[in-house]
Amino acid sequence: MQIGFYQPEKTVTGPAYGPGFKVMATVLCAVLAGYGTTVALRYPLLQYGIGVQLLLLGAALMLGVSYYWFLRSVVIIDERGIRQTWMFNRQVEWRDVRSAKMIGIPFFTWLFPPRLVVRTGNAFATFNGGSKPVLIEFAKISLAYQMKK
Repeated sequence: MQIGFYQPEKTVTGPAYGPGFKVMATVLCAVLAGYGTTVALRYPLLQYGIGVQLLLLGAALMLGVSYYWFLRSVVIIDERGIRQTWMFNRQVEWRDVRSAKMIGIPFFTWLFPPRLVVRTGNAFATFNGGSKPVLIEFAKISLAYQMKK
């Protein structure tokens, strides 16, 4: 097993999305679900074709699945690499990391905390940090790879 450039001091685990984002996702999903319900009550959806019905059902299903994973997604930083659970899990091993950088949206960190962008060869992976310990580890990783240059 080849060891990468960076190794964390300890395993760090935390939510991928912060409380502000989760509240905003809850409000937005509730509004969309409410609007979808009013549309379903106002229009005779059963009279439309099967394509329209499947499209609406798929949209409702994706809203529910996305909301579930916004609430449950976790970031794990350990001796093997960085992982984030979601509908499709993301994983980058330390030996594959070429560079790492934190990016954020100024003035909106309460809603969108900084992310860690990891470059692996010719691909990029982004990881969300929703807790202070995860963001601190992201900063250490970013600093280590910037000092490597």
